Amino acid sequence: MPYMYRTRGVCSSLIEIELDGNVVKSAAIRGGCDGNGKGVASLVVGMTVEEVQKKLSGITCGFRSTSCPDQLAKAVTEAYKASAVKA
Repeated sequence: MPYMYRTRGVCSSLIEIELDGNVVKSAAIRGGCDGNGKGVASLVVGMTVEEVQKKLSGITCGFRSTSCPDQLAKAVTEAYKASAVKA
């Protein structure tokens, strides 16, 4: 079941994540730059939560202290924590 993450401080508004254990099964970034969102989301499919965190955490966008990739890393982390609570 997809996990919905409300973004903060970026143009996109929502990130949908589906995990299989600690591996990203699907990802979608809603709002913001359509092509970039689709591209970044497709790149993380098949990666582990740890790989996504390592590659995307801390990326900024212009003057902002975050970015859609950084928010995606946060979304994946939250989705993983939420799935661990349910298990």
